[in-house]
Order: sequence, then C-alpha cells, then structure tokens
Amino acid sequence: MKFNQWTLALASVGVVSLGSVAQAEEQHSVMTALSSTTISGYVDTSVNWMRGDRGALPGRTFDGMDKQDGFNLNVVKLSLEKPLDEAVSWSAGYKADLVFGPDANYYGSLLNGGGVSGTSPAGTVASNGNDIAVKQAYVSLRAPVGNGLDFKMGVFDTLVGYEYFESGSNPNYSRSYGYFIEPTHHTGLLASYNIADGVAITAGVANSTYGPINDKHMDQKYALLAALSVTLPEATGPLQGSTFTLGYVGGGVGAAQFGGAGSDQDVRNYYAGATFNLGVEGLSLGVGLDYREDFSNLADAGDNDSYAMAVYLGYGVDKWSVNLRADYLSDGANTAFGAGTTGERRNELGSVTLTLGYQLWENVLTRLEGRLDHAFEDERPFGTSDENALTIALNAVYKF
Repeated sequence: MKFNQWTLALASVGVVSLGSVAQAEEQHSVMTALSSTTISGYVDTSVNWMRGDRGALPGRTFDGMDKQDGFNLNVVKLSLEKPLDEAVSWSAGYKADLVFGPDANYYGSLLNGGGVSGTSPAGTVASNGNDIAVKQAYVSLRAPVGNGLDFKMGVFDTLVGYEYFESGSNPNYSRSYGYFIEPTHHTGLLASYNIADGVAITAGVANSTYGPINDKHMDQKYALLAALSVTLPEATGPLQGSTFTLGYVGGGVGAAQFGGAGSDQDVRNYYAGATFNLGVEGLSLGVGLDYREDFSNLADAGDNDSYAMAVYLGYGVDKWSVNLRADYLSDGANTAFGAGTTGERRNELGSVTLTLGYQLWENVLTRLEGRLDHAFEDERPFGTSDENALTIALNAVYKF
C-alpha cells in the first residue's frame, strides 16, 4: 500500500503507525463501497382457519392446507440493494433478495437440490427443503443510450402478473388463481427502456419459463420475456396515475421442473392488467387477466390452455383499507385438482375475498381476511362432499 509524504513523516516520529493507517484506509474503502447499499425487508406471519372438511385447497399458493387451523411464520425477507445512480451515465448496482421460512421453499436452485412437485408448471414450486432461498439476485447496469438503457443480469422476478410474492404489497393476503398459473422468476438477461414519461418497455431472454434457479431446457429452448407499461399523466384528470400493463413470457420449461420428464414442454403466458384511479381519493379498480398455453408431448397433455381473471376493488383512507377481489380460473391442464369428472377435463374455480386492513402500529400491516372458494361443474375438490371452502386469516407483516 502506498502512503503520502505527510503520513510517512508522522510515522517517522512515532505519531502514527503505518499498520493502523493501512487498516483504517481499508475500512474506509469498504464503507465507501457499502455507503450506497440499502437494507430492507419484512417478517410475515399469520393465523389461518378453515371451515369444514380438511380435504384440499386447490388453486391456492402459500395458504394451502399446511397453513390452515393454526399459527404460521410465512416468510422473512432481507433485501440488499445498491440502486442505479441517476446522476451517473454508466451506472452500476445490484439487488439481492433473500427469503427464509416455509414460503422460501417456493424458490430453489439446481445446486441445493431444487426440485418440483406436481405434473404441470402451474402451481408447482421449486423446493430446496431448507427454508432458505434466493428470490432475486442480479447485477444492474445502465448505458447512456437515449433516456438510459437499463439491464439486469442474474435472477429476477417475472414480468407477468397483478400480484407479488410479497403479500404486504398485494391488495389481499391470499393470492389469486392468476398467481397460481403464472411463472414467478427467471434466470437470464433483461433490458428496460423508458420511451417517454410514463411509457416503458422491457424485453429479455431467460433459461426457462418455469423451473428453479439456473434450470435450463434440455434442448436449449430459451424463454423470451416482454412487457409494456403505461402510466397516465396529469393531463388525464381523475385518471392520473392509472396504470396499464401487457406482458408475455414464453419458451421451454426447465429440465428439472419434472425431473427431466418435461424437457419437451413449451409454455406461453400472456398477461394484461390495469389499475384505475376512480377520481375519489383512495378508491381504485384493478383487473388482471392471465392466459397460458401449454404445448407438450406428455401423454396426458390434452387441452392444456388455462386462463384466470380477477377484479379488484380497493379503498383506503388514513390507516384503514378495504379490498374486495372476485376471481375465476378455468384450467384445462388439470393442474388445479386433477382431471374433471364432467368429461371435459377442465377445472373451474371461483372465489370471493374480502380483506380489511388497519395500521395500528408503526411499520406493521395487520389484515383480517375472509375467502370463499367454489368449484363449478359439480366438482368436490375441497373434501369428500364439499364444493365450497371458507377460510379466514389474520395476517401481520412488519416492514423494515
């Protein structure tokens, strides 16, 4: 390590030691590198109850039978991020989302034994069995092209869907059927560009549409990702801030998704969503539409298209919030609860969810939710004789 002349002079008379100076400069270098890193996250807990026969809860994610009739730690999330510097042309940063707890098993990697249960991409998860996983981890880069061309390389969230893994960022505690049939994350390269104020496009390529981190299609059939988002400007009056999103994710499914058996599987997800501000402070209307095509040479492929739609009505004032969701799923891939009994081999589910939120404590989101699921076409997926399922949950999330 090189020292300036003043430091050498002080060392020569015993005022300072070169070793202490070197250690201090190394610490300063580390602190400088970390000074722009932010730390955030949350702890998500719940208590859940289900009425009637303890059979099954098809179409549900993160609040299935294993969460009912008891207290639950859902997940702990820790995020480290250095965001891109808007003042620097060639800016660089990173983000790492680490998740701990039962819901962390939704993610996995090939290195820690991440595998998948089930016979279809929809609703199946990459489980590492260790309650510890990486949700996102990517390097972010900006090139001074036009308004700025941003890149993400690594593992990142999918581009499609109205709802998020983070329950506290959603209108409701439980996830929709649309979330059940959507991909969640990809390993690849993503590019984003703001065409104009409020108009952004995103496109990229990934190893696969579904599968654990680093999972690849056996025949190198990559997944293509694309999205367009629009936010209405101030000139639109009461609709100001309303958002519209179109998204597409399509390509091969990772070989580990079915232990190699699904290597020929090709899945395409189409998404359209919007959130409207209705001119009344705190009142919003949301719509999410998902359509999935599943092309496969599996013996039971059949009619494997699936679609889900959800309508969200929300109102928030002061510390209170009320969110109502109506949800529908038509699943031809038989992934929700197996082959149908009506001859058409389609699963049809509907649900109504009411969520009441109140923020009594600082940084804590508390919600009480009631949800009624209904199976159509004389199906009984919730138990030996139930075509309906009623669940109640109390959710508490501390954000830091």
